[in-house]
Amino acid sequence: MARVTALARVSGVDAPVAPAAVLAIDGGNSKTDVALMAADGSVLAVVQGPGSCHQNIGLDEARTLLARLVGEAAAAAGLDPRVPVAAHTSACLAGADLPVEVDQLTELVSGLGASASVAVRNDTFALLRAGTDAADAVAVVCGAGINCVGVAAGGQIARFPALGRLSGDWGGGSGLGAEALWLAVRAEDGRGSPTLLRHLVAEHFGYPTATDVGAAIHLGEIAQDRLNELSPVLVAAARAGDAPALAVVDRLADEVTLFATVAMRRLGLLSAPTDLVLGGGVLTGSGPLVQDRIAERVANLAPHAVIRLVTELPVVGAALLGFDALGTAPLVESAVRSGLQRTPLIR
Repeated sequence: MARVTALARVSGVDAPVAPAAVLAIDGGNSKTDVALMAADGSVLAVVQGPGSCHQNIGLDEARTLLARLVGEAAAAAGLDPRVPVAAHTSACLAGADLPVEVDQLTELVSGLGASASVAVRNDTFALLRAGTDAADAVAVVCGAGINCVGVAAGGQIARFPALGRLSGDWGGGSGLGAEALWLAVRAEDGRGSPTLLRHLVAEHFGYPTATDVGAAIHLGEIAQDRLNELSPVLVAAARAGDAPALAVVDRLADEVTLFATVAMRRLGLLSAPTDLVLGGGVLTGSGPLVQDRIAERVANLAPHAVIRLVTELPVVGAALLGFDALGTAPLVESAVRSGLQRTPLIR
């Protein structure tokens, strides 16, 4: 069931709501946010539902889910979902990785008939726009997976395929969780170094041993995607000074820095003032243990970079990209941000 927040009342009285300016969609692996925004940047309605990544659920199910969420948002805003409800749709979707996938998803979103124009991008662009409006900027997201995008004032874009190990990626909650289980099992059977994870992993899932956890995942008793839950367990072990866990944290900091600085190098930004936007549950939830390591490494390679940590919903970025397309973002950005959330700044 979607969670719906409607903002279409004035002084406790139902008020007529004009069709929205922007329909903003942030479709991720674990959740999807849909926001209808008025021309002045105010929020008409927000709907949150499950993950809509077509790579996980298929194009048909993604289409059905997005149609339902858009319909619920329209109804919550007092609009007729059977007709176009917005001037423009800005959809930032996980799984929009390869050009062919962007084309498929553009056709899918256009087929919803929710607006006159549609723009579909990878969801990393939503994080980038939520974190900054700078012309020279790079974003690295580390949630269930890991990805990076960069833009430069001249219009250049730096992107990565983001297909996991198939495209050379390492990191993200699923990768860190798998590392935590791997370390725990090896410590348990004698092949690896002692680690707190041996007990923490078993305790997290309520099994006697880490080996039992691995067997339960193999047998389908524990869903494979629950490995994401071990990411904060690994970080907790690292905070306690556990050497194997700290080694994984250091590798994550290296990987985030590598993504960011390779993108900057491609765009000629290593020596230029550049906003580096970081987001995703792993990076926002890990605290100084990971964030400080990234900042130190980035400072050595890109000394003029300014790190911005985004803790607000990425749908903020999707909405701002929509107003960018309409040419009104400078007039409404403050309203969009205050209406949805705000972005903290770190260095």
